[in-house]
Amino acid sequence: MSQDEGRREGTVATQDRPDEGLRRARSGGSSELVTSGGRTEIADVVVAKIASMAAREVGGVHEMGAGMSRTIGSVKERLPGVAADPTQGVGVQVGERQAAIDIDLVVDYGASIPDLANAVRSNVIGQVEHMCGLEVVEVDITVDDIHLPGDDREEPEQPTGPRVL
Repeated sequence: MSQDEGRREGTVATQDRPDEGLRRARSGGSSELVTSGGRTEIADVVVAKIASMAAREVGGVHEMGAGMSRTIGSVKERLPGVAADPTQGVGVQVGERQAAIDIDLVVDYGASIPDLANAVRSNVIGQVEHMCGLEVVEVDITVDDIHLPGDDREEPEQPTGPRVL
């Protein structure tokens, strides 16, 4: 099974062990999450939140998410009672012992994208493996945009009164 086929089916096969993919199988195995005392299951959203926080910790990451999801997220944040999506820009596939993570980033202008991607990948892998006990088989990073200095400037308010007397 190829990794692309596995993703469509909700599993990911590793290159070393093509038959051992990410599955929500109920069978046992050697893992910190499967012990003689029981099994611990970690929801996808938990892994996505950890990956999101770990990616945001790296200097040079301005924002997360592709263009349309950032736009929709920005609109949702302005609605009363609606919180920002902490997993925006992160997609995960979680199995019994492994996880695969996809991250969409907006980087600050001037940051070395290869160095930033390596730092994000390293931090995400470290945090997810530490906090969840899952083996992270891959972290795919897509840089969707670059944040330029001055892009955050708010539009000047238009005068509300008459311009001439």
